[in-house]
Amino acid sequence: MNAAGRPGRGERLADWFDGRLGIHTLGRKYLRKVFPDHWSFLLGEICLYSFVVLVLTGVYLTLFFHPSLNEVTYQGGYTPLDGVRMSEAYASTLDISFDVRGGLLIRQIHHWAALVFVAGMLAHMMRHFFTGSFRKPREVNWLFGWLLLFLGLFEGLFGYSLPDDLLSGTGLRFVHGALLSVPLVGTYLAMFLFGGEFPGDDIVARFYSLHVLLIPGVMAALIVVHVLLVVHHKHTQFAGPGRTERNVVGAPFMPVYLAKAGGFFFLVFGVLALMAAVATINPVWSYGPYRADQVSTGAQPDWYLGFAEGLVRIMPGWEITLWGHTLVLGVLIPIVVFPLLLLFIGVYPFLEARFTGDRYEHHLLDRPRNRPVRTAIGAAWISLYLVLLAGGGNDIVATRLHLSINTVTWAVRIAMVAVPAAVFVATRRICLGLQSRDRELVLHGRETGVIKRLPHGEYVEVHEPLDQARLHTLTAHERPGELVLRNGPGRTPGQSG
Repeated sequence: MNAAGRPGRGERLADWFDGRLGIHTLGRKYLRKVFPDHWSFLLGEICLYSFVVLVLTGVYLTLFFHPSLNEVTYQGGYTPLDGVRMSEAYASTLDISFDVRGGLLIRQIHHWAALVFVAGMLAHMMRHFFTGSFRKPREVNWLFGWLLLFLGLFEGLFGYSLPDDLLSGTGLRFVHGALLSVPLVGTYLAMFLFGGEFPGDDIVARFYSLHVLLIPGVMAALIVVHVLLVVHHKHTQFAGPGRTERNVVGAPFMPVYLAKAGGFFFLVFGVLALMAAVATINPVWSYGPYRADQVSTGAQPDWYLGFAEGLVRIMPGWEITLWGHTLVLGVLIPIVVFPLLLLFIGVYPFLEARFTGDRYEHHLLDRPRNRPVRTAIGAAWISLYLVLLAGGGNDIVATRLHLSINTVTWAVRIAMVAVPAAVFVATRRICLGLQSRDRELVLHGRETGVIKRLPHGEYVEVHEPLDQARLHTLTAHERPGELVLRNGPGRTPGQSG
């Protein structure tokens, strides 16, 4: 207020906006929103901050990249390719790397951020999976996160293919073959995407539009909705003293969480910049420009598509003919299994609710050991992913270990079935063993290592009772069905897992 006691100009302006937009009311409600304090919640922030870095660096790169397959003669700063005929896309990528000030650093930050973004999303989803935070009322938000992961895989593929180097061109050749293997409409899909016979003249321009406009716009919208639903449903939290299904224990958004989030953003940005400065990634100048009559040896996709490559490499070259149409099963089956593996993760919340009959709201997280079957399923899925990832590099594995590539391929084929089954059984048994250990801790306390001799000569170890906070954490869950006698004495209706 001024000396006359009337509101100042800034206060009047704030009142004007508040009367029309309700800013003060919204701020008072949401700026004090409580956020739980646990390291695993930072995984989602890594995804968000990596996406921001991708947008910032991507805007810079679009100023210098030319998404065209028109041929030019290179006369830039990279002398070994001087005078070589290449596409404008590849030439502009070389210019960014060698002639634009800071271009190589920005380009490498962009690529490293893409890898960290997908890795963060996968780790973030696995954290939600193993702790059960996808349960009612968060199933829809789980689907939004799953869509972000799915789009992120293809966004990375499109961006990886833009430079038109020999390595990315080899990957596009596989994409073209995969489209051709689709029954009935495969030829039309390939012609539509590539604009003609492979490699076509429009593929880079089309991927460029998808990579910088369509998919990022959809992902940005999904991120906004994802965050809004997190705010609406409130954060989940691990069981502990004072934590219930109806409250959240933690620090307020303003100023505590906001300060932490700001610092963490610069930490993520700094780590990405350090990685880009010291570790070369995708050196397109080493591969050379793409030519349809050449194939890059040792071609490997980025890690998040390695399991799809593994599916193709371990498949036998089966072909069948039906009604005059040849089906290339060696490629068709992998491109069907690839989305099914991802689809299983997407629909799992609904499958679990259906088979367990769980229709209640959940705001407290599970300890993975207390849900042995779910934890075992997640561990088996990850093991299958890793086995197929190894299969995607079967030639590299065979070369490094001096083995026959057929030996490596058959080992991956067998492991694809045996390893997930073994991991499932072992993980479930480990979870049950950890539950038994927790039960012993609750009943008898913690081992102290102190040996006491009783009056009659027996030696026993002294146990120290757990504090109430620890007892609450170990017992704040339903008893798992695997450890409950179905018809035993003392069985009560609520004792299931």
